[in-house]
Amino acid sequence: MSTTDQQPWVKNYQPGVPAEIDLPTESLVEMFERSVAEGGSHPATEFFGRRTTYSELGDQVARAAEGLRRLGVRAGDRVALVLPNCPQHVIAFYAVLRLGAIVVEHNPLYTSRELRHLFEDHQARVVIAWDKAVPAIQAFPADVEIDHIVSVNILKAFPTAKRLALSLPVKKLRATRDALTAAAPGTIPWEKLLADGPLSAEHPRPSVSDLAAIQYTSGTTGLPKGAMLTHFNLYSNALQGEAWMHGAEVRKEVFYAILPMFHAFGMTLYLTYGIRKQGLIVLFPKFDPELILDAMKKSPATVYCAVPPIYERTALAAKERGVSLRSCRFCISGAMNLPPHVVELWESVSGGLLVEGYGMTESSPVALGNPFHPTRRTGTIGVPFPSTTMRVVDQNDPEVEAPQGEAGELLLHGPQVFQGYWNNPEETAKTLLPGGWLRTGDIVTVDEDGFTTIVDRAKEIIITGGFNVSPTEVEAVLRLHPDVLDAAVIGKPLERGGEMVVAAIELEPGAELDEAALRAYCRARLAAYKVPRRVVQIHETPRSMLGKVLRKEVREQVLPTL
Repeated sequence: MSTTDQQPWVKNYQPGVPAEIDLPTESLVEMFERSVAEGGSHPATEFFGRRTTYSELGDQVARAAEGLRRLGVRAGDRVALVLPNCPQHVIAFYAVLRLGAIVVEHNPLYTSRELRHLFEDHQARVVIAWDKAVPAIQAFPADVEIDHIVSVNILKAFPTAKRLALSLPVKKLRATRDALTAAAPGTIPWEKLLADGPLSAEHPRPSVSDLAAIQYTSGTTGLPKGAMLTHFNLYSNALQGEAWMHGAEVRKEVFYAILPMFHAFGMTLYLTYGIRKQGLIVLFPKFDPELILDAMKKSPATVYCAVPPIYERTALAAKERGVSLRSCRFCISGAMNLPPHVVELWESVSGGLLVEGYGMTESSPVALGNPFHPTRRTGTIGVPFPSTTMRVVDQNDPEVEAPQGEAGELLLHGPQVFQGYWNNPEETAKTLLPGGWLRTGDIVTVDEDGFTTIVDRAKEIIITGGFNVSPTEVEAVLRLHPDVLDAAVIGKPLERGGEMVVAAIELEPGAELDEAALRAYCRARLAAYKVPRRVVQIHETPRSMLGKVLRKEVREQVLPTL
């Protein structure tokens, strides 16, 4: 295997970006502690105007770690985080890592059914959860054993009511409070977790090779699987991001944490790379263009990474309100295809290039990107990151290289590639090939300069709003409905990027289609973004001789009718 500096794409890197990074030899805990020591009084986080310095953040992490230790958390234990973006999320992440334990991130808007499946797999006994998500966890059956739930009231991280009222209209203040808070009886308040003093500085720290996180993903097929990411994987990707954003300065950058930190992109961008750069991380529990533009007046963003719909809505709102976005210099779009009109719109109002990147949870997540340089090529996912190599192979035989310029499956190799799926050696063997090559499931073409274009997905995952939806998971819910005999779920491409979830259902004899009722049924059992936006009836679900749903045939049958 060739080293990165011998690859053709390196000549298109932004000047100053190295072909190889210096690989990490320490854990994320040491990285965090160095940022705390050097950052000192520099602000680390901002939440609705309230700032926390690096010194304060370090103290709170040490206190939270001690609180978790007293709850019995030990090295190697899994600790579940069920939180939106908030200061407590940053603290909890590093407190868990400080003990040598393993962070397991979850979407706080998941239903009890969705969360239960994940908890049955990773078996975390301690949970740190948003108040509003606690009832979903408490609804688990008795066989899902939870020892402790630490509940987080996000409102307590806000500024005082008076200070907050000065920055938000009263109506929005009340709506924000109502949306972010809820009662959580029978739990340990977050404040109590931090009440017993800091963890001893002598407490053992994890090593660079230890497991840091289990990040759930639908992978290339099927139900969610836990991707095992070590300190080495996550730290490497932070260093690769640092190399790629050449010119970003320590304690000078302002990161807008719009992407959820429970998502791999948000985790690496804010929790590892952002902390590494000792930047100011401005936290948003959800995307709200008005709140973002208000924050721009006090703390203008320099790093603004998002998905295409967020770029479009932010730019249109900024033009309407006359708010400047010229501070935004580093802008990477990921998770879904980036339409050219969004690039033109964003670059007309911002201070930098908007470039598309590519990654997956199994690669921590970023693996390819377009340079922040005129060599970028809109419409492609760019070239491999430093210390990353790729191969394009025959779709049916990964041992056979695809001819130059012809379509094939993308394989990746680099220090950010995961260790396998938690408790799932069979799926690990399908995805991780000998030598550490990661099968992405994406069909690409690569030009002679290494710029890569996705032409199809071997995997059948639907990408909506930047999130992955497993057709298998949605189909399983639909088949539980008494009127549904069978179901096939597909994605309908949208003009502005991404896809719409569409369900094609086969009804039981005598049943009639009630689209609204079926969507409501799904909404009670699935996160909102997974709920089909359209439900259509088909007379028979096409299946292979082995019984597999032939979604390609369903697409050909259904999409022309929508």
